[in-house]
Amino acid sequence: MTPKAHTTAPVLGTRALNRATLARQLLLRRSPLTAEAAVEHLVGLQAQNVEPPYYALAARLDGFTPDALAEPMAARRVVRIVTLRSTIHTHTADDCLTLRPLVQPARDRELTYFRKGLQGVDLDRLAARARELVEEEPRTMKQLREALTADWPDADPRALSVAARCRLPLVQVTPRGLWGRSGQVTLTTAEHWLGRPAEPAAAPEAAVLRYLAAFGPASVRDMQTWAGLTRLRETFEHLRPRLVTFRDPNGVELFDLPDAPRPDPDTPAAPRFLPEFDNLVLSHVDRTRVVPAEYRGRTAQGNQSYRTLLVDGFVAGVWALRDDALVVEPFGPLTGAQREEVGAEGERMLRALHPGAAYDIRFGAVLRR
Repeated sequence: MTPKAHTTAPVLGTRALNRATLARQLLLRRSPLTAEAAVEHLVGLQAQNVEPPYYALAARLDGFTPDALAEPMAARRVVRIVTLRSTIHTHTADDCLTLRPLVQPARDRELTYFRKGLQGVDLDRLAARARELVEEEPRTMKQLREALTADWPDADPRALSVAARCRLPLVQVTPRGLWGRSGQVTLTTAEHWLGRPAEPAAAPEAAVLRYLAAFGPASVRDMQTWAGLTRLRETFEHLRPRLVTFRDPNGVELFDLPDAPRPDPDTPAAPRFLPEFDNLVLSHVDRTRVVPAEYRGRTAQGNQSYRTLLVDGFVAGVWALRDDALVVEPFGPLTGAQREEVGAEGERMLRALHPGAAYDIRFGAVLRR
């Protein structure tokens, strides 16, 4: 980044960044993409729990129903695996096999926090033994931990299971992840579940281009935040001739694809109901393009994230399903027209994901649990 390039690049204001990001995230207008294609375009969906990917796609896709995601998941074309930011994501099978190796350095760093409990443990041997166990039959983390402890009785049991998770691409097998189905988190390797060998890690340049297509315009630090990786500056510099640059209101350099959508800042944005931990609000260092500064900290409590409501493209409240009601808690006053739009969007979301259920829509305080 040269000083000249930095100071002469056009400035994109907060609303311009908001509308560009919404367009990439399929939130400005609903997309006709299939669920599988949307998961690929978005480079995965945050999936700490079973329901969030379904709510995420219901907000983004035209005519989405739970079966649209459950079917490719049951067919093993879509899987749940720990990848970005060391959290569970729903990915296509192809991305599972290439993105997981890309973020391996982050998994290696995570493992250093447990080295005290792994003294005397040969990690290569542990990985081989863990692979043998989960490919023999899918196992819960408790079962895997107990089996590994039998081989390394002096090691910390939790550290052993973390080491297996960090060293191996462990996917959660179905019925876990299927809408309306229950099931423990049971694991096997991606290669075994998909019936395909491991693949080389995705090229960093390709990952940058895909990130910008789904989250841009963005800075180097933005992508590092999204991926949980470091030292990506060199990759961006290598790509600079193929990219365009802007500045945000604070002067931070932003990179983007030349032909990516950057809508007019005044483009209308209808309300959207997003799940907890949606990647829209987690994938940039400066989240003010989506979360107004005055609402910072109100979308989560500790490690618990709340389901968020977008109004005019920005986080404007939280929501929850409580017994027989969809409860919406706006952070500030809504106009009469906005309340009607939020109510209509809530009804649409309920029809898509809870057909036949009788829910009232109420505006009030969301009971924090």
